Amino acid sequence: MKGAQSSAPGVVNGEAAASIAASDPENPETQPEAQAEGRASRVFGGNIKWFDATRGFGFIVPDDAEAGDILLHFSLLRDHGRRMLPEGARVECEAVDGERGLQATRIVSFDLETATGVDFDSRQMQRAEARAAADEAGDFEAVLVKWFNRLKGYGFLNRLADDEDIFVHMETLRQAGISDVEPETAMRARIAQGNKGLMAVEVCLP
Repeated sequence: MKGAQSSAPGVVNGEAAASIAASDPENPETQPEAQAEGRASRVFGGNIKWFDATRGFGFIVPDDAEAGDILLHFSLLRDHGRRMLPEGARVECEAVDGERGLQATRIVSFDLETATGVDFDSRQMQRAEARAAADEAGDFEAVLVKWFNRLKGYGFLNRLADDEDIFVHMETLRQAGISDVEPETAMRARIAQGNKGLMAVEVCLP
């Protein structure tokens, strides 16, 4: 079976790890696109096996199991405004055969709905957005939980007399000492206008 195989973020094929360690993220000559120059690419669908945001790389498990894992460098995510993808996220990518196995050269699309791991990019963006919106939020008001998915790390609330969705992130719950909530749970929230709609910037139980 081809591909740089690995079973955990801290365990990487020796040759692949050496290649990654020698790569300068700011040097255009070490980017996946440059390394793939002149090589024929193929399109693969698959899911993120794991991604180490600190070290800047991870692996995709393609639907074609015979192909082997596909190395994914964080530089390919820049155009999508991200530095990582969570475990389980669905990915479509272009990849080429390298000396050490398949390497992604372009992310065609990705879907976070299938993610089973923590989306650290989302967590950081939510914190920044919540801080920016906090000054515009009103006083605490009564809300009900519409739904909340702990694995995805977010859900939605509704005001008692309004069915407009209010986004709530797991980090906002954790700051209130709440680890999980069920639909129809009564809460109180400070609500502000975020980049994509209403969002809860602070919550508490009644």
